[in-house]
Amino acid sequence: MSDITTTDVLIIGAGPIGLFAVFELGLFDMRCHLIDILDRPGGQCAELYPEKPIYDIPGYPVIGAQELVDKLLEQIAPFKPGFTFNRMVTGLERLENGSFRVTTDENEVFEAKVVVIAAGGGSFQPKRPPIPGIEAYEQASVRYAVRRIEDFRGHDVVVVGGGDSALDWTLNLQPVARRVTLVHRRPEFRAAPDNVNKMHALRDASAIDLVIGQVSGLAGEGGALHSLTVKGPDGDTEVACTRLLPFFGLTMKLGPVAEWGLNLHENQIPVDTEKFETSEPGIFAIGDINWYPGKLKLILSGFHEAALMTQAAKHIISPTERVVFQYTTSSTSLHKKLGVPD
Repeated sequence: MSDITTTDVLIIGAGPIGLFAVFELGLFDMRCHLIDILDRPGGQCAELYPEKPIYDIPGYPVIGAQELVDKLLEQIAPFKPGFTFNRMVTGLERLENGSFRVTTDENEVFEAKVVVIAAGGGSFQPKRPPIPGIEAYEQASVRYAVRRIEDFRGHDVVVVGGGDSALDWTLNLQPVARRVTLVHRRPEFRAAPDNVNKMHALRDASAIDLVIGQVSGLAGEGGALHSLTVKGPDGDTEVACTRLLPFFGLTMKLGPVAEWGLNLHENQIPVDTEKFETSEPGIFAIGDINWYPGKLKLILSGFHEAALMTQAAKHIISPTERVVFQYTTSSTSLHKKLGVPD
């Protein structure tokens, strides 16, 4: 068995609701570890629309999605949560002592007394691009996420896409790859302007290549790519390629959670409205993935659910400890945890 990571609460999903749950749980001295299939915290806010304005967060007339994620990360920093990214949770079992053992698609093992599912509408899974024969190269030459930068050292890397992930990895892999080529269907990009400017600077310095068009064919054998064809406005271009990173967006699926024996309601997880506990004691669901009468799919609602879930989680983790309700405004003990000056 792999080394086991132990924690009080394992949170599946590092979007805004999962991040805020760390804050609420931390106030009650519960250690948290978060697992997410994406390569960064923030969920949909960070991956799909980082610049989208949000107008219904209390205290903020308007706040950008990525800015909200950044603020949440700042808020939970005093509690030092653990993070595991680029992983899908694949297995969950209850141990004899009542805690849970959770495994990932990379055979990592986690044990926790409480599991909180905060996976939005489900796990994000990369979309397979419409390139003929791509299946034969998956897991070998075609990767949908970067889990180890060293896996790309010395390779001819082609990154396909025009969003933040594509630009981020174009910049991050350039120092280690033999050559990086960015392919996008049009000259305009959806990524952060600063990263777009950095990419153009590298291209102008001949440190990377930029090809406008769409990948139309792959060439290689035995799962190993050696080149691909890009169909562009001026015809076909052959590009050397031994590693292909296509970023064609994400789809959301309930995924392995559906196999955990939890009651389901139209691909969502029913919970009570006192504790937001699922049909399995000790497993909670907060945010868009849960269902109850009157459910509203709002970040605001998820924050409320995290606060009530925390009360129930504390009784599981510390059953003999009296839970004292305190206000962060006036509690000196909470101020100490948050690092508030005297």
